[in-house]
Amino acid sequence: MTSDSAALIQSLEENIGRVLLGKEEVIRLAVVALLAEGHVLIEDAPGVGKTSLAKAIAHSFNCQFSRLQCTPDMLPSDILGSSIFLPNKGEFEFRAGPIFTNVLLADEINRTTPRTQSALLEAMMEHQVSVDGKTYPLSKPFFVLATQNPFEFEGTYPLPENQLDRFLLCTEIGYPSREAERRVFTSHRSGEPVEKLNSVLSTEQLSGLQQQVREVKVDESISDYILDLIEATRKSRELSLGVSTRGALTMYRAVQSLALVEGRDFAIPDDVKRLASPVFAHRVICSGVIRESQRNRARIIIQQMIDTIPVPN
Repeated sequence: MTSDSAALIQSLEENIGRVLLGKEEVIRLAVVALLAEGHVLIEDAPGVGKTSLAKAIAHSFNCQFSRLQCTPDMLPSDILGSSIFLPNKGEFEFRAGPIFTNVLLADEINRTTPRTQSALLEAMMEHQVSVDGKTYPLSKPFFVLATQNPFEFEGTYPLPENQLDRFLLCTEIGYPSREAERRVFTSHRSGEPVEKLNSVLSTEQLSGLQQQVREVKVDESISDYILDLIEATRKSRELSLGVSTRGALTMYRAVQSLALVEGRDFAIPDDVKRLASPVFAHRVICSGVIRESQRNRARIIIQQMIDTIPVPN
């Protein structure tokens, strides 16, 4: 890792931190997902900074930003776009939807129907959109930050496990500390601080950092440690669904990304420990636990596995 790369990552985190005060770990996880070319799902109450986080990321590398307020009547074409017939030309013209952007905030994704959810998540996975038999590539870089309110269940369509598996990690922001909230008062006196952010890196520099992630060394012992943890989720009596192969590859890439963000060109066991809960908890199903308390129980079970599985030297 070069000093230039370290400086760029530090600048990116500091820039986002000017908007999302006192949430260093949340910012780091978001940056890890961004550099690993993954997507983030945030489960939290309204008004804790989810939109500000997405906007701050977009402003930090001077790119296109779109926001979707998901609703039950939203159609796939409202996201992907549609072909419009032009009578004067006698032909159809494709009008791109809001998904053709660099950073997409899908707010309250569990409020829209499974059909629309699938259209969005397929685009996230394939990095392309198919409309009327034609395929359109999405912009690069492409980063989705989706949100859902875990405390509201009426009129929602919870994401099924195969769609949750598309997100690199799932986390929450939480309420700020008293001191951080006091600083929020000051920073908002003259308007939204996110609108005053300057970009600190270009899309080309971001793409370069994403390529460096793939070059981070992961020792065979670290790979075995990841596989031991995944095998434990599949054999656990407390889980009816363990981590998928996609989840295993996602963890591998996330570990590489965290190592780079931490200033290393090699992964260590602590990277796996730190990422286990945000990368795995939304991918498993707990036995005999109601859906509303799935995530918290999954985090506890995964932490117990981390505490018992031998750590490589």
